Amino acid sequence: SPGPGPPRSGGERRRNASDTAQDTQLRSVDLDHVIKLLEGSDSKDLEKEQLKTLKKVVKHFENGIPLKDLEQIVKILNLCSEKMKEQETFTEPLCELIKLFGLPFQKKKSSDEVNYSTVVSKYIAQLGYLMRVPSSQVRIQICKCIINFYKMELPGKPLSGYQPTSASYKIQMAELGGLAETLVLSLALVENQLTEKLWVLKALQHLSSSGANCRLMMKAQAASRLCLYLNGADPSGQLVFRSSHILWNLLENASKEEVVNQLSSLECVHALKEVFVDALHGFRHCDRQLRNDLLVIATLLAENPAVPMVESGFAKLLIVLATFNEVKIPNPLVKGLKLTYSYEDFEMKKLLFNIIGVLSKNPSASQLLSENDVMPALLYYVKPNQKPGFYDWSAAQYEELQLHAIAVLAAVAHVLIDKYLSCQANTLLLVFLEWCIGQDPFFGQGNSFHGTGGRGNKLAQMRYSLRVLRSVVSIYDDAVNLNLCDQGAISQLLDILRYAANKSKEKEDAILLEIQADTLFILSVLCENDLHRKELFSYEGIGILIPFLKMDPKELYSGLGHSFLLFSALDCVWSCVIGCYIAEDRFLEKQGIFLLLDLLALKEKNLCNIILGILIEFCGNPKTTLHIDTWRGEKAQTAASLLIQLWRQEELELGVRRDQYGRVVDMKRPIASSFQRQQKVIPVPASCPSFAIMEISENMRAKLYSLFCKLGFENLPGLSTEDLVALAIIQHYVDFKVGEVWSEICAEVKEEFRPVISDENALEVISKALEDTGRAVNAVQTQLIESQLHQEIQEENQTYRKIRATRKQREMINKSWENFLTRTSAYEALKKAKKLQEKAIEASRTKLKTQTGAVHSTDIEGLHTTIGPGRLVTVESTPRQFIQGPLAVTDLALGKPS
Repeated sequence: SPGPGPPRSGGERRRNASDTAQDTQLRSVDLDHVIKLLEGSDSKDLEKEQLKTLKKVVKHFENGIPLKDLEQIVKILNLCSEKMKEQETFTEPLCELIKLFGLPFQKKKSSDEVNYSTVVSKYIAQLGYLMRVPSSQVRIQICKCIINFYKMELPGKPLSGYQPTSASYKIQMAELGGLAETLVLSLALVENQLTEKLWVLKALQHLSSSGANCRLMMKAQAASRLCLYLNGADPSGQLVFRSSHILWNLLENASKEEVVNQLSSLECVHALKEVFVDALHGFRHCDRQLRNDLLVIATLLAENPAVPMVESGFAKLLIVLATFNEVKIPNPLVKGLKLTYSYEDFEMKKLLFNIIGVLSKNPSASQLLSENDVMPALLYYVKPNQKPGFYDWSAAQYEELQLHAIAVLAAVAHVLIDKYLSCQANTLLLVFLEWCIGQDPFFGQGNSFHGTGGRGNKLAQMRYSLRVLRSVVSIYDDAVNLNLCDQGAISQLLDILRYAANKSKEKEDAILLEIQADTLFILSVLCENDLHRKELFSYEGIGILIPFLKMDPKELYSGLGHSFLLFSALDCVWSCVIGCYIAEDRFLEKQGIFLLLDLLALKEKNLCNIILGILIEFCGNPKTTLHIDTWRGEKAQTAASLLIQLWRQEELELGVRRDQYGRVVDMKRPIASSFQRQQKVIPVPASCPSFAIMEISENMRAKLYSLFCKLGFENLPGLSTEDLVALAIIQHYVDFKVGEVWSEICAEVKEEFRPVISDENALEVISKALEDTGRAVNAVQTQLIESQLHQEIQEENQTYRKIRATRKQREMINKSWENFLTRTSAYEALKKAKKLQEKAIEASRTKLKTQTGAVHSTDIEGLHTTIGPGRLVTVESTPRQFIQGPLAVTDLALGKPS
């Protein structure tokens, strides 16, 4: 556009003059006159004038149609299409006018695009309706015009005062007007004209690049229409390529389920199969790409069991293709077919493995999988990698195929369990797993999806092999489990578990955690309900299992899979330890009960349920209760206190009514949750459990009660009054639960019919007895609370007496100190005190006994103090004449007195 400011050069003046002339010429075209002229009667002279006028209109708008003139241009288009039915001379002008729609529309204001959007979308949709014109030239020109929407080129000489609309404007208007739907419907008009059909498909290729257009196309059954065209006669091969490309766009941009539903007819599957077979024997690069694209579409169809993949024979063809290179059994379906080991063939091999996994979910395909040697073909890859490459696959490609095959085997094995056993799959897997933990040098590539985390090691192979074992043992087939145990699977699995645990100490990741969890699960299934296997597990397994129970609680939220591993370990405790006294004693010796209670103290809802169940089962061993009583948690918390704390937490979550002291409030329904209280009476058959019974399995209270039944309700250590109040409720849990059931019975009886007097009296007696139980528990709780209150008062009084005695003693000490100060500061007071002291001493002496020996004075003369003597004492010897008794004849009596 010209720069701002007045024009100064001669070139600019000439351009302005040219623009003015162009605008004048544009205004000189009277479109209303053209319309009236075309509406006139048909005559030879008039026809020439009409054609001349149409050429003039095309010439005038060769740089684009202004938005304001679009309505009149569309009227001219429609008139020309009507005249074409009788006069073919209008074909060329009609095509030229249609060609104008491929140019950018012209707008005067920026807001014109929005203001004219409704009109423009309506008139662009008219292009689809013009496909009804029985002219190959017109139809091809319409398709070219639509294609030009996506290849917008600006005109050489823009109209003065106008500017072209945005590049995406026509695409948006086509979506708004529903052009794509109309164009799909027009396929029926060109069904027998190959050239026109290819042009329509080319236009639909461009339109299907947006989600809005794909949804419109699906309304016109585009998927099924295009699928039926796949195997149409076309020497150029464009028909199948363009149709498959549009199907891909529909799958990506529209509802995948809707596309699959449209392709699920037998005719569509047959067409897809025929095209796939043709592409299978193609030798060009594009043929192999088309083959793989069709294989992906077939995989999506196979995911829907309602699609007749088996009935059409397509499933059998795909299964044979997937296995013919491994089993080497001649089959006419793949006669003459050879893999070139190109990248496309490698991709096809993976897609075929994938479709086997998909078909394994379809019950109707299980017979085909069994008959066509799928199991031997997949087991072909369950062997150690002995050299860099196999056949013409590279080492990386073979490893990817190997891992993919083992992953598919995990999906297929439980479906073909008889084939699995007959092929000795357990033996192959155990040997392969032994290689995985061996010291053989092997460096995995780890490039593929299945090889994640397997670079430089054998963890990926171990991971998927364990998935296969997990899959087959999870069906609890006795033959499979017995076959595994007879080959020493338990000890080998423990070696794998130890290997993975040691690797986790070096570097912990999700794959190692998954390996350990799967191994624990397999051991749990193998040892469950078999005493001998539990004994085998106990020799080494207990020591390996214990560290899993010492897991740091913070790791449970790491997202790597620690929580899944912990649940697998707890499941292993339940299945591999409980029920075998040898295993239980080893577990107790390793302080396993303490570790379980440590986990229970975390108060994780998911953990608590399973741990409580394990503890209840363990209490069948008489040594267990001693371990539970011995355990101490944080702040010396006992197991009984922890269990009661869990009970209170559970009741709080259930909304059970309690007062501030935890006492029973509702005497009729003491343990009813808030949901139970809101539940209305719903009569159910006698064979169906009532809500009161179903509620038992929905919380932990029944397990907590069962555990207390094992531990006892009396003489439990470390319980506060609050705990004892809750314990009174726990002790009567079964009574209260029976009361709930009777309440439901009474409510149902009264809801259905009126009971006779004797039955009504019986129900009242039962209800009253249950209420009396609630009141009795409440009375016990009140007594406990009052006793605690009385004890607190006594302790308070005792504390007060101690405080008072301490204060009195302090006062006596102060008074003694004051007397001492008085004696030291006043001599008369000292003399008086001295006399009182001497009197007290004299009064304390015995008066009745006669002194026969020498008497020594205990007073120190000249001493003016009232305190006792110091550490220095002078002792006077007794004269010899006064010595009597045994000392009289000793040397001591003859000694000289000091």
